Amino acid sequence: MSFFDKLGALFSGGASAANPVTTAENLSFSSQIIEKLSENESLSSEFVDFVSKSLSIDFGFFDFLDICFVAFILYNGIKLIRETRAFQLVKGLLLLGVIYLIINMLNMEASSYIFEFIFKNIFIILVILFQQEIRQVIEKVGTSKFTSISLLLKGNNVEKNKVVSDAVIEISKAVQRMSDSKTGSLIVMEKELLLGDVISTGTPVDAKVTHELVGNIFFPNSPLHDGAAVVRDGRLLCAGCVLPLTKNQNISSDLGTRHRAAMGMSEQSDAIVIVTSEETGIISVAVGGELTRNLTESELREKLIDYLIENGNENVLSGEGGVIKKLFKGKKK
Repeated sequence: MSFFDKLGALFSGGASAANPVTTAENLSFSSQIIEKLSENESLSSEFVDFVSKSLSIDFGFFDFLDICFVAFILYNGIKLIRETRAFQLVKGLLLLGVIYLIINMLNMEASSYIFEFIFKNIFIILVILFQQEIRQVIEKVGTSKFTSISLLLKGNNVEKNKVVSDAVIEISKAVQRMSDSKTGSLIVMEKELLLGDVISTGTPVDAKVTHELVGNIFFPNSPLHDGAAVVRDGRLLCAGCVLPLTKNQNISSDLGTRHRAAMGMSEQSDAIVIVTSEETGIISVAVGGELTRNLTESELREKLIDYLIENGNENVLSGEGGVIKKLFKGKKK
């Protein structure tokens, strides 16, 4: 007789012709039901206790903030290394971790000793392997808009913006002339991150930017034409500087050393780098490791103003002493 048959017989008052169940069997079956109910009651009480403890966890605003902060760090860390060589290093480290677990499971003592030594010094190893990425992160934090110290130190930027906009006009004019004559050039314009280590490799100039000066620096066979010129706050600080080359292996083979240096400089700083090809005369701009090509003089001028000056086209193009007024100065009837 099945469990449900016995249960029906119990609640129907005992035995029947079809289902003969004795009183002794009823008592025995009743005790089994009581035991099962008591077991279920114990399990249900444990489940209720678990749920109540889970719901009583003290989860406050700062716990939520902590989770968001960790998620932000992980997201930006993955985003930073995703398209760099560091991503391959991360995959290699994960593979080493899996191998280490397998070695421990197999009790391979000699191999375990080597891996234990590696993982004991993993922090130093990571700093050495990811020094460039760590430097980029710290530089981005230091130059971010959240650091209000730089805003307090800058004060009024109106005069500085005017000087920078004048330099942009002169550089755009010079670059267009060099493009027409297919003269190679490489100009670095600083933003927030100072490039003292690059400046130290060149020859000091420290002069107001004019299109004549830029043209003379990059004139073929001139002493400083082979390096890069660095512009800071609208002044040409030095020329003939040596720039780091990009480590990106996926760029076009048509790009020469100047373009690779421009991309390398933009990868390691927040500077905007202007390149003129001596073979084709094409004007290019590198920002954040990305190269934009085939720019005209007006497109170059607009891009420089947008990048170097906050609200550039609002303040510079139409403001007092702006680009448009400067270009059309003296043409009023």
